[in-house]
Amino acid sequence: MSLFSELRRRNVFKVALLYAVASWLLVWVVRRSVDGLGLSPWISDYMLLLLAVGFPVALIFAWTYEITPAGLQKAVAVDQTQSIVYKTGQKLNAAVAVLAVLGFAAVIGERLLPEFTPPPKETLEEFPIRPVFDFSARADVPKEIASFNLPNGLEVIVWPDHDIPNVALYYFVRAGGRNEYPGVTGIAHFFEHMMFNGTKSRDQGEFDSEMEAAGGANNASTSKDVTVYMDWFPRSALETVIELESDRLLNLAIDRGVVETERGAVYSERRQRIDDSNFGILFEQMFANAYVAHPYQNPVIGWPTDIENWTQQDLEDFFRTYYAPNNITMIFSGDVTPEEIYLLADQYFSPIPRQHPPPAITIVEPGQRGERRFVIEKDAQTPLLHVAFHGGAADDEDALQRSLLLSILGEGDSSRLHRALVEEEGLAVSVGVYDSAGFDPGLVYFYLTLPPGGDVAAAEARLLEELDRAATQGVDEAELEKARNLQLAAFWRELETIRGKASALGNYEVFNGDYETLFAVPEKLAETTPEALQSVAAAMFRRENMTVGILHAPAGDEAQ
Repeated sequence: MSLFSELRRRNVFKVALLYAVASWLLVWVVRRSVDGLGLSPWISDYMLLLLAVGFPVALIFAWTYEITPAGLQKAVAVDQTQSIVYKTGQKLNAAVAVLAVLGFAAVIGERLLPEFTPPPKETLEEFPIRPVFDFSARADVPKEIASFNLPNGLEVIVWPDHDIPNVALYYFVRAGGRNEYPGVTGIAHFFEHMMFNGTKSRDQGEFDSEMEAAGGANNASTSKDVTVYMDWFPRSALETVIELESDRLLNLAIDRGVVETERGAVYSERRQRIDDSNFGILFEQMFANAYVAHPYQNPVIGWPTDIENWTQQDLEDFFRTYYAPNNITMIFSGDVTPEEIYLLADQYFSPIPRQHPPPAITIVEPGQRGERRFVIEKDAQTPLLHVAFHGGAADDEDALQRSLLLSILGEGDSSRLHRALVEEEGLAVSVGVYDSAGFDPGLVYFYLTLPPGGDVAAAEARLLEELDRAATQGVDEAELEKARNLQLAAFWRELETIRGKASALGNYEVFNGDYETLFAVPEKLAETTPEALQSVAAAMFRRENMTVGILHAPAGDEAQ
């Protein structure tokens, strides 16, 4: 006999149909009761659950005891006048009746209980998560200085100073002449210009006009190591300035027309500062001769043919790589708090995407093996003598000792070189000295302007005599104490102003790797000895480490 016929013979279909019709009527009655009598909605859900469980259970019983061989065998042992389906249905009906009575009791109980109104949902105020700031544990570092890093790598340092309601913002982009190569020299300086020439949302000149309207001012400078952007403004303009800076970092417009205009402006600047300046020509050639491998040999403003030939792709690649937030250190000093700077920085600077780190500069200038010398003959009323020695980097252990030594030799009218060359012997009209130390070893650089018709050879000999004296005889304690006092006065004078604070913090963080080293300067000055300065002089002032550049008029013009 077929399965269908067997199911029909045992009234399984009739039972299922009856169950379905009864269930539908029961659901309709319950829902009407819930809507009309105001009963709880859970009663309807409860009834649906009972019916949903009861129907499949009844079918399972019917299949097991009426259709399967085991069920049929069991049917022989029971009263054949009542099928297993019937008996099972009785038991299920009893179970359903018990559950229904319990449900009815729950309804009555709910109606008798006092009505409970849940309290309204309370809207909780959102509190921003407090950022984690880094504070120095050193006793000599002001406790109010805080630093943090955004997820995109932007480093921010805040030095609150509430004496006046002004703010200084300095940010250091690790991009300078050091990051250039032949073909794109001067591109870092070029972007110093481009950063003031409009974005995708602001026209050329709007950056300056909006900042000035808010009471602010700005400037920028490019060196062989970094490009620094500086803003000074009232506290009321804080968010305005941050939005302006974020806009040009995120949306700088490298428009072809503007590029060509600025290319001409940079070329004109080069003619003024280098080509038409005797000092500029000699200075440029000194670095080109003193370095044979390192990119410090290139002028920051760029070689003329490179300025003429930067491509649009060169510019876009350079900006994307070097003006990424993970290549920038930003300093705030003035009437601000770390918390508010964090919130504004997170809002405006976090959308700027991180980029792959710029390629590392791994080249090391080989040690100089002999004196280098060149002469430039050019129309000049006064001869120029420049002498340079390879020195050290900004973060070298002897950097401060080098600075004290150069102060004794060339800082002020009472310095050794000024007294000997200008006041006593009249071999020079002026003499100056500076240290070009950066990320990599720079030059200790002496520059002399001689009187018309001056004796260059005599001036050079007298200069080298004084340098030899520092290397062989050293300096005395009185000279060292004077240099210490000059350096300490300059140190504290710089930290009196918010712009000085921002500049000093940024320079030490970027070049020394830790702004905390700034506050160790007074102690290191006190610990420096005359012997340490003599050791530095002996290591540097060697003839094989020297480059000499001379600029004077041609011999015939000089005689005339």
